[in-house]
Amino acid sequence: MNNNLPVVLSVTSGKGGVGKTNMAVNLAYSLAAMDKKVLLLDADLGLANVDVLLGLTPKYNIFHLFESGISLEKILVETEFGFSILPASSGATDMLSLSTGQKLELLEAMDHLDRSLDFLIVDTGAGINDNVLYFNLAVQERLLIMTPEPTSLTDAYALIKVLNGNHGVNRFRVLVNMCRSPEEGREVFKKLYAACDHFLEGISLDLTGIVPLDAEIKKAVSRQIPFSAKKSTPAAAALNDCAQKILNWKPAGQLDGNIKFFWKKLLFQE
Repeated sequence: MNNNLPVVLSVTSGKGGVGKTNMAVNLAYSLAAMDKKVLLLDADLGLANVDVLLGLTPKYNIFHLFESGISLEKILVETEFGFSILPASSGATDMLSLSTGQKLELLEAMDHLDRSLDFLIVDTGAGINDNVLYFNLAVQERLLIMTPEPTSLTDAYALIKVLNGNHGVNRFRVLVNMCRSPEEGREVFKKLYAACDHFLEGISLDLTGIVPLDAEIKKAVSRQIPFSAKKSTPAAAALNDCAQKILNWKPAGQLDGNIKFFWKKLLFQE
């Protein structure tokens, strides 16, 4: 594996309301605090809110790449928290389903974004629509965010089933958010594991993290800062542990045949 290649991971979920984008933002912060070069791509293209969580008002977003030919270098925003973001648009209905040409244009533009990245984090939308599936296929790793709610479990399973059954994806990482205890988080993961083991074949699931309910999260959201910045809180400690695990992820043994971010470099990796 070429060590110059970034780790590319999606932060994704089967349903909204599980804290997906907040986890993506805070993972970006935690990895950046570990002296890693991190870029967070807001891939919830019609309902973007990474910029809102960080209190930013970007001049450009990914919509301008397609509509005006604005380069990603100009769209990219450096945050005060040590990582960069590529913001998306909110309320642009024509961004809810990218055309094949737009998908390839974005991959090509990303390929030229030479910033010596260590991590590209892709915050997808929720559910199983075309954009969500596309971005989950274009990454190397998928971090699935879920909560103890029964609907979160069923929707997480649905996303795994579609990506596995229709596209051959068989490896997923899991972060259970909003847990009342570590035991509750592990129990949720066990239920997802049991469902996949019973109904699907060849699925690999890894429990990457359990983030507790923590009043400091809501306070940080209100202040538009990452909650991980206050390292003494339970949620920050759990999220930082998760980031540490991500640092130690081993690359996949082989690619799954889907076109990836930085695919040219992957194709000719040493």
